[in-house]
Amino acid sequence: MIRIGVPREVKDNEFRVGLIPSGAYSLVEDGHTVFIEKGAGDGSGFADEEFVKAGATIVDTADELYEDSDLIIKVKEPVQEEFHRLRKGQIVFGYFHLAPLPELTQVLVDKGVTAVAYETITDKNGHLPLLTPMSEIAGRMSVIVGTYYLQKPRGGRGILLGGVPGVRPALVVIVGAGVVGINATKMAMGLGAQVSVLDVDVEKLRYMDDLYFGRVETLMSNRFHLAESIRSADLLIGGVLIPGANAPKLITREMVKAMKPGSVIVDVAVDQGGCCETTRPTTHSDPVYEVDGVLHYCVTNMPGAVPRTSTRALTNVTTPYATRIASKGIEKAISDDPHLRNGVNVYQGHITCAPVAEAQKRPFKPIEDLL
Repeated sequence: MIRIGVPREVKDNEFRVGLIPSGAYSLVEDGHTVFIEKGAGDGSGFADEEFVKAGATIVDTADELYEDSDLIIKVKEPVQEEFHRLRKGQIVFGYFHLAPLPELTQVLVDKGVTAVAYETITDKNGHLPLLTPMSEIAGRMSVIVGTYYLQKPRGGRGILLGGVPGVRPALVVIVGAGVVGINATKMAMGLGAQVSVLDVDVEKLRYMDDLYFGRVETLMSNRFHLAESIRSADLLIGGVLIPGANAPKLITREMVKAMKPGSVIVDVAVDQGGCCETTRPTTHSDPVYEVDGVLHYCVTNMPGAVPRTSTRALTNVTTPYATRIASKGIEKAISDDPHLRNGVNVYQGHITCAPVAEAQKRPFKPIEDLL
């Protein structure tokens, strides 16, 4: 049996929580001890009393929780104020997006923490089941926030996304036809915008074409098509993903400079460094900045703004894996399940995720060599 801790998230305006009362109940029923930091679920609508009824124990401070817990279930990666709480042999289960975070990676290596990343766990089809629900939410939110910042008082061009009869709607250009791109397209089409989607995978483009009966423009992504499309965009959404790795900088500074003044970029790929050369991480407290007259929204935890939806969507898929780790122990759990094993980014002081090691130009150690 294992001691499990669920801290209150401290990242800027992060209101999600890593476990909900029903998950705590299941873990307690299995014989585990579950600690919840006081107020951890408040932002998602789960009061301490609900966790207590589920059999969890409320602790007053994060220091106490980390000290007493062998498995930490989080949402976002540990930030600097949490580094000192991590200890050797501890398992941290959450989103990490380590490729652009060498400082955090070094802390995890030095402290001997096992980092199991939601975003690199796979399934039998090669999909990313623990990343998918947050990508769905971020993709849908990208159109909502883009629409907001296109308003003139917010610094945008002053364009209504869907136009009105007699007035042309806005053009939304979406780079990447994965989960983010599909969900952004749904929202943009629903609001009546013109939509253009670019990807290097013709099968994904074929799917988009079939889904919308040819009403969405689909283009093979190359430098020429990107430059032409981005120049005309009112709202540009970056949804490019290479699992575990830094996102490729497909959108250059020159392309941004060619955009219309007051247009908006929402770079959903910012968690992995962003797919735009002018991207830098922002927060919900200070979400946008301007480069060459173009507004950039690059918040690294977009779903944290809608925690009542996103916490439930997240824990629907993460809790079964947490249960498996708790019941079997980390070594047996990852030995038995190659898809869960793909989620281990740092183990026994080594980087065990090849794209992270490559992005940071550091040594890579296959986890199979360490088990």
